[in-house]
Amino acid sequence: MNLHEYQAKELLKKYNVPVQEGFACSTIHEAEEAYRQIKNQFGSSFAVVKAQIHAGGRGKGTIKETGINGVKVAKNLEEVIDFSKKILGGTLVTIQTGPAGKVVNKVLITQDMYYDGPSPRKEFYLSILLDRSKGQNVIMYSTEGGMNIEDVAHDTPEKIFKEWVSPSGGLLPFQARKIAFNLGLSGEAFKNLVKFVTNLYNAYVGLDCAMLEINPLFKAADDKIIAVDCKMNLDDNALTRHADLSSLRDISEEDPTEVEAGKYNLNFVKLDGNVGCMVNGAGLAMATMDMIKLSGGEPANFLDVGGTANAQTVEAGFKIIMKDPNVKAILINIFGGIVRCDRVAAGVIEAYKNLGNINIPIIVRLQGTNAAEAKKLIDESGLKVQSAILLSEAADLVKKAVA
Repeated sequence: MNLHEYQAKELLKKYNVPVQEGFACSTIHEAEEAYRQIKNQFGSSFAVVKAQIHAGGRGKGTIKETGINGVKVAKNLEEVIDFSKKILGGTLVTIQTGPAGKVVNKVLITQDMYYDGPSPRKEFYLSILLDRSKGQNVIMYSTEGGMNIEDVAHDTPEKIFKEWVSPSGGLLPFQARKIAFNLGLSGEAFKNLVKFVTNLYNAYVGLDCAMLEINPLFKAADDKIIAVDCKMNLDDNALTRHADLSSLRDISEEDPTEVEAGKYNLNFVKLDGNVGCMVNGAGLAMATMDMIKLSGGEPANFLDVGGTANAQTVEAGFKIIMKDPNVKAILINIFGGIVRCDRVAAGVIEAYKNLGNINIPIIVRLQGTNAAEAKKLIDESGLKVQSAILLSEAADLVKKAVA
């Protein structure tokens, strides 16, 4: 589950991680009030207006309707109002959103970390995530923080450092000191970075994060270490331990079809292809998607109905696939182990009847538990459904459907 910057920062503060202070606003009036509080608290007329969406690259991204970037530095109240008007409600397009962009429903009005003129300030990069190949968390960091971190990783990968952390021992003091040393810090900044990294790692573990990224990680003129931006992704599987965090989910930032699928406990991911597929089991789903590509088609989705599927969940999955106008055919490939094939067949038949006229080919391959009963149900339904026994037969039918 992705969080907005303002949500992530509030969580970090609970772990004593210093962050760039700010206020989330959904209206121009709220933005005005936020600016006044920022000005009174920090004594500067400068403030930053930051679009809040679940995507990176906001500083380089552009609002479709007004042409301004998603992050703007305002010199006074008038500019805060102007920028907020041009960002709120607009569609922000970044390198991560694709051309469709995302609608901005909130802006974050924050203190400006740079207003006090030239000083020995520095931007770093730091993130924590799981390295599955080693079974350990890894802290990735660099002296080259800021908006061009992707270029740094591509052009000068030697500037990206990694520190692996054992899940049993946690982040050790010498590792935190090593990170501060590799970032070239000394004196008070060195001590502050050690505290920062230690508290940040505690937040990562305590909140059950899947990914936590601070970019830029800022060293201020007074040697304080501050998280200016934060991207946080929580492990969905751990949300049962964090009932309070589930309320932070912003459904408006997610694909509507994926949200609907989640209501039926379906594992669904929207793709850009032309063949919809419904499968049970992630492994079989991946193999089915490969088969679709080898047959000349492109998968339109990943849909795993799981082992507890019934007629209702299958019908729901079928309807979700049908909502995609790019789908030219649907392949249902079920191996009946835990889930019974006749349940799937009943769901397909019910969905077919409820949807009415379906003008695209439907290919069904059911093998395993109650496969014979399932085939009988489909054959006697009178529906225009093509059956296959072997996977190669299903592949041939897909090939004809997308030709």
